[in-house]
Amino acid sequence: MGRINVRLVAGAGALVLVAGGAGCGGRQGAAATDDTASAVTCEVAENTRVGIATGNATGVYYVVGNALAGQLSDSTGGRLTGTAAETGASVQNIEQLVGGQYDVAFSLFDTAVNAVEGKDSFTAPQPVEALTRIYDNYTQVVVRADSGINSVADMKGRKVSTGSPKSGTEVIANRLLEAAGLDPATEVQAQRLDLTKTVEGVKDGSVDGFFWSGGLPTGGLTDLFTTAGDKVKFIDIAPLLPKMSELNPAYQAGTIGKDVYSTVADTPTIVVPNVLLVRKDLDANVACAITRTVFEKKDALAQANPAARGIALNTARRTDPVGLHRGAAKALLDLGAS
Repeated sequence: MGRINVRLVAGAGALVLVAGGAGCGGRQGAAATDDTASAVTCEVAENTRVGIATGNATGVYYVVGNALAGQLSDSTGGRLTGTAAETGASVQNIEQLVGGQYDVAFSLFDTAVNAVEGKDSFTAPQPVEALTRIYDNYTQVVVRADSGINSVADMKGRKVSTGSPKSGTEVIANRLLEAAGLDPATEVQAQRLDLTKTVEGVKDGSVDGFFWSGGLPTGGLTDLFTTAGDKVKFIDIAPLLPKMSELNPAYQAGTIGKDVYSTVADTPTIVVPNVLLVRKDLDANVACAITRTVFEKKDALAQANPAARGIALNTARRTDPVGLHRGAAKALLDLGAS
């Protein structure tokens, strides 16, 4: 695979091998230099490895990201391979994508919009584009049944996990708290925990409730509802949707069905799409091959987690104002995306 220079990068509790230079991974020559004048063929000419930034180990990004990494080789005759890494998710993913530590990043759509517009967590527009829109994330707000919390406003003064630092979950959690009239910095005891530690905290009583943005089902929540049963419950955040929609039109109404986690009833909630992001300078043929794999191997991704069933060609192009990478645009055209 050619010469590589390997360096260690810390990613939210995981050490990831990232390569620099030609050949085997990370920000390498073949993957990072895009000749915008050349035709896009979707053929990866050189052996190339891409690093994929996902999310918490018990979340859907991590599961689907690993499945995608495993399918790239089969889709490209072994010329393109992938390595998925556990991270803090959306904001961190974009920062490290732009920094060259990864080549592909999962992100909530609202965070991606902030990135290209240089707002909120980003002080300047980020040079990222989308490969495709994928499945929707469901905002899942869970509390201990004995906590007395029945709304986000009731979280005042309570120990609440707002998700991993620099995650899309944290962005949404803080916005929901503000929409409910609370200051996330002073009026809740914010616990900035990953999902594994959050679930442990709810079980041992050190956390009263938490926010989570993820696909359905999320493994960590399946574990919690299976082991804790009626000691935990969802709260309905749908009344906060109008204020959330004012912040970003990506926020939409959704429902967590009672069959997902074997709860007593369906739970109204707020959903937001996910997107796969890359740097603008990613080689167009690599971008094309990855995008094509997402759809050609969709069944395999859905076997890893049912959330991937939400990946659809009729929504794949809906990434505006985040531009589509030209390699992805070619793949979606060939696949017949509307």
